[in-house]
Amino acid sequence: MMSESRMRIGEFSRKAGVSVDAVRFYERRGVLRLVPRTDGGYRTFDEDDLERVRLTKQLQKLGLTVEEVVDALTFHGAEGEACASERWRLEQVEARIATQMAELRRTRRLIRETLAACEAGRCHLVSVQDARA
Repeated sequence: MMSESRMRIGEFSRKAGVSVDAVRFYERRGVLRLVPRTDGGYRTFDEDDLERVRLTKQLQKLGLTVEEVVDALTFHGAEGEACASERWRLEQVEARIATQMAELRRTRRLIRETLAACEAGRCHLVSVQDARA
């Protein structure tokens, strides 16, 4: 019989908010460690695995790739090393977000200019070149 603290993959994926395929993907990529199996061959996960997937999802939302997450998680458990040695990753993410925000501002300006042209009876798209100027 399985301990209450262990979860099979279906329950685990629901609690983690990811698909079963995503759980398998995380296992293959090294986000999740190899988990124990029951006598029947079912994978069983625990709360630590759940927290690891939740942290992974948060880091991915910040813009880290799965490979970067795996690297960051490798240092995450190391006493005092994570902040000092992995800060550069978050700095890279911040730079990517700044670039994306600049692109979004340009796109927003293009949309506003196009809407203004439509309201003035000149319904045409403002060229991307004009919007970047």
